[in-house]
Amino acid sequence: MHYSRYKVVVIEESGLSTLLVGSAKMPLGKIEQTFNQYAQQGWQVVFQIVEKRRFLLFWSREAMIVTFGHV
Repeated sequence: MHYSRYKVVVIEESGLSTLLVGSAKMPLGKIEQTFNQYAQQGWQVVFQIVEKRRFLLFWSREAMIVTFGHV
């Protein structure tokens, strides 16, 4: 499928819970809300990946990078 436009969105874990707990879950509510918001505007998920990013000095947290495409 060919898309006329693309949009890249980064969804990260909360920094506060990473500091307090050491690691946190991906924010499923935020992911769902973001996907629904873009779907209502006609965007479709083309690709997604989860990566670990360094946070401050000793911690790391996950981030989901999502590419949306619009026909």
